[in-house]
Amino acid sequence: MNFTNTSAQPLTIEAIGKFAPSALAVTPHESRSSRYAYLSTRDVIAGMQEAGFFPFKATQSGTRDLSRREFTKHMIRFRQMGAQLQRGDVFAEIVLVNAHDGTSAYKLMGGLWRLQCGNGMCVSEAELASITVMHKGDIVEGVVRGSLDIARQSDQVIERVGHWSGLQLTAGEQNALAIAAHTLRFGDSEGNVNTPILPQQLLHMRRHEDSGNDLWRTFNRIQENVIKGGLSARTAPTIDENGRRVPSRRVSTKEIKGIDQDVKLNRALWQLAEEMARLKSTN
Repeated sequence: MNFTNTSAQPLTIEAIGKFAPSALAVTPHESRSSRYAYLSTRDVIAGMQEAGFFPFKATQSGTRDLSRREFTKHMIRFRQMGAQLQRGDVFAEIVLVNAHDGTSAYKLMGGLWRLQCGNGMCVSEAELASITVMHKGDIVEGVVRGSLDIARQSDQVIERVGHWSGLQLTAGEQNALAIAAHTLRFGDSEGNVNTPILPQQLLHMRRHEDSGNDLWRTFNRIQENVIKGGLSARTAPTIDENGRRVPSRRVSTKEIKGIDQDVKLNRALWQLAEEMARLKSTN
């Protein structure tokens, strides 16, 4: 099950416990050995708040293993209070991923949050390198130090919003981004795509504020359609191996709720946009 919050106010510990209960686990999962240095994400959150970073969103991945439900992977998105890392309705964030069942160390990434659509993004590794803090030593100090390092570089991410807003894309360039994103979202391990959802549907505008042909608005439309789902199309009727007609059916895309897939897609989409910006800037 996925718990999430899109409030414009920092989350309380009680709210985090509701949205991502695994973040408040008081012990590690039973599978962890005595060598596992356990520290609850709750203690890390407290350390982050002392350093001026406050949680604004909490989510956790689902699991079929009921014994891991209170220990599974979770994501907390922080903003540095008092820092002017904002452009319009877009805020720079620190994205923290952890788990208490051995599936993840503490991982920190740079991110953006757009209030207009309640949409969270993760920037590419090339833009801001992620930082991993293992479950050993002074974990809180390591997470806070890593967060400060990322925050010091986040102004360059905010600058991307302005730069990309000034890059106008042709219809062909928008379609090229949509086609690449379509393969990322629906392609198999060999890049083959088998879905009636068309690449052009990823360019669908959900709100008036996303109207425009610049790279930033195009990226936002694609990213939201990829992550939040809600697109639909009909399959073509076919004939099965027994010669029977299989009628068409309507399929719809679902929201990406798994943390690993969310991060992977978001960072790949950011990299696509970065490459488009590079090409536009060199022409």
